[in-house]
Order: sequence, then C-alpha cells, then structure tokens
Amino acid sequence: MKAFLRSAVASLLVAVPSLALGAEYEIDSTNSSALFSVKHMMVSNVRGTFSKVTGKAHLDDKDITKSTVEATIDAATINTQDTKRDEHLRAPDFFDTAKYPTITFKSMKVEKAGAGLKVSGNLTMHGVTKPVVLDVEGFTAESKDPWGNIKRGGTATTKLNRKDFGLGWNKMLETGGVAVGEEISVTLEIQLNKKQAAAPATTASGATK
Repeated sequence: MKAFLRSAVASLLVAVPSLALGAEYEIDSTNSSALFSVKHMMVSNVRGTFSKVTGKAHLDDKDITKSTVEATIDAATINTQDTKRDEHLRAPDFFDTAKYPTITFKSMKVEKAGAGLKVSGNLTMHGVTKPVVLDVEGFTAESKDPWGNIKRGGTATTKLNRKDFGLGWNKMLETGGVAVGEEISVTLEIQLNKKQAAAPATTASGATK
C-alpha cells in the first residue's frame, strides 16, 4: 500500500507542470510597435512610433484575470518623421534617452471589460513611475504562421499627461496656446510568439532523463 501511495504521489508531482494553467509568450519585437499622438501648435496632431518593443506575457484563457504582461520600449527608437524633432525628443527637454533609455510597463491587475480587458499596471517613463490603465482589444485566438510559430495579438490604448512623467517642455505661441499638447494618446500593437517547451535532456547514452 505504501509503495502504491508513493507511486501515486510521484505521478501527481510529475503531472503538476502539465496541469498549470495558461501559456507563456514573448513579444515579437519585429511585428510590434508603440504609437502615440499629440496636439501640435494647437491645430493638428503629430503622430509617432517607438519601433522596438520587447517583453513577455502569461495568458490564462481559463481565468484571464490571472494573466500578466510586461513590456519594455526602447525610447531611442522614437520616430515622428522629422529628424530634428526626433533629436529634440531624445534630448533632456523630453525623454533624455541617454539617461532614461527605456519605457517599461508591468501589469498589476487584469479585468474583463465587455469584449475586451482593462489591464492596470505601473508605467515607468523618464524615471517616473505612475499607475495607468490600458484598454485591451484581444488577445486573439492562437494561430500558426508559415514557419510553425504560434501567434496571438492584441491592441492596447490609453491616454497620458506627459507632465505627470516630467516631460514638461513647451513654448507659448503668439496667437495663444502652446506648441505641444499635454495629453498623449497611446496605442500599443502587440504580437506574441508562444514559447516552446524545452526539449527533454538526454544522457550520454542518448536516453531521455
């Protein structure tokens, strides 16, 4: 009887990893981006992107509230289609990318919101950490690309006040108002690659451990 119990316990311990809920994913940096929009000269919106987004996600489809997301943006990859403006945005007046090279987000809470999600977490930018809430559309069902990678995707949006993160530079206009708006509309387009299970280790004789 004792031998049977030991065998049953051992079997359960082996099975635990396979019973773990959810799956692990990595952000596909090549196919992900962070986009933003801000009022310029009080008359139009300037749009820009950060092209290098990395990170990971744990997605639990049985209980999505147990999911987690972490993302890192390379602040130096900012691009507004104007070289001089981009140089100014990387300078100390704005992101000061030499001192603060990354923008990071770490989720703290995931909630269902209709057909989407609300993901609350901490955003760190320009050395300042503030709580933010992302409205997330997705994540999509898994699909396989032509090279066998398992993919998922999602779109997250939020609005920020740049002054909350110490990005306070501005100039007054002769006609009234300011050169750069304070409110920033942010959109994250995220594509995920499912992490593949590690191959079992083998002994020198070729037997699986």
